[in-house]
Amino acid sequence: MHEFRVQVGPAAFRIGSAWRAPIAQMAELYRDYPHPDFTDFTVRLEPAGWLRRWLRPSVAIGGDYMLPDAAPLPLAQGLLAAEMAMNLQMALGWRRHLLLHASAVERDGRVLVMTGQSGSGKSTLSALLGARGWRFMGDEFVLLDPESGDAVPFPRLISLKNSAIAAMQASAPDARFGPLLDGTPKGDIRHMVPPSDAIARMGQGGAPALLLFPRYGYPGAVREVAPGETFMRLTQASTNYVALGEAGFTALTRFVTSVPSRAIDYQSGEEAVALVEKLWERLA
Repeated sequence: MHEFRVQVGPAAFRIGSAWRAPIAQMAELYRDYPHPDFTDFTVRLEPAGWLRRWLRPSVAIGGDYMLPDAAPLPLAQGLLAAEMAMNLQMALGWRRHLLLHASAVERDGRVLVMTGQSGSGKSTLSALLGARGWRFMGDEFVLLDPESGDAVPFPRLISLKNSAIAAMQASAPDARFGPLLDGTPKGDIRHMVPPSDAIARMGQGGAPALLLFPRYGYPGAVREVAPGETFMRLTQASTNYVALGEAGFTALTRFVTSVPSRAIDYQSGEEAVALVEKLWERLA
C-alpha cells in the first residue's frame, strides 16, 4: 500500500492507498507542509471490491473513523476521497477543540469566522480574502480552543467548486491548483494550495473578532444576528459540540457572547469582499 503523511494545523494524518496516483497528487499539493513521524489519524483508500482495484477502479474510504454506507468514488476522484476522509476523521474523532464547519481568515491578530450551508460561498470568500492581504486559516473547520477561546488554524487544501474555480484562477493566477475533478457529487471541484504564509504560520492562532453568515446569490444586504439565533446555528455547524459536553457548551457560549455576528448577502466575490472590508473597519 502506498503511503503519505501530513500535518495540517494541530492534526497529523497517515494516508494509505491501494493506488499510487492519489498519493502522488497529495505529495505534490502538500509538499510544503510538515510530514510527521507520528499521526493522530489513519486514512485508507481501498478498492470497493477485489475486482475494483483494476476493473473500473472504485475507491472506498476507510480509516479510524468511517461511514459504512458512504458511496465509493471513481479512482479519478481519489484526491477528493482522501480529502473527504481527512475531514471525516476530524469531524468524528477530534476532541481537543470545539469544531465549527466554517472558514476563517486573520488580520492583525484578529480572526474573521464565516459559516453557512454548502454553497453559501464561505470557502471562495476566504480564499479571495487570503489572496488580498488576509491570512487564510482554513475553509473546512474552525477550531476553537476551549481554554483561550482562540481560533486555531487548519489550513488544508482549499476546495473550490464550479464557478469559484475560474474566479480564483483569475484572482490568484500564481497559486498552485490540483487536477480538475469533474462529475463529483458536488459538481466540478479543484483544490487550491493555500498561500505560503498560511502554511508557515499554521501554528499561530488568533482571537475571533467577527462571525459572518454569508449567502451567495442574493441582493447585497447586511443584518445583525441575535445571540440566540447565532448559538442555535453554531450548534448545528459543530460536529463535536455534543461530544465535548460542558466544555463545548462553555466554549460556544463564550464565543457567542463575545463575538458580534452579521449575516451578509451578495451576488459576486467583489461585492462580498467590499462588504467584509466595510464591516471590519467598523470593528476598529
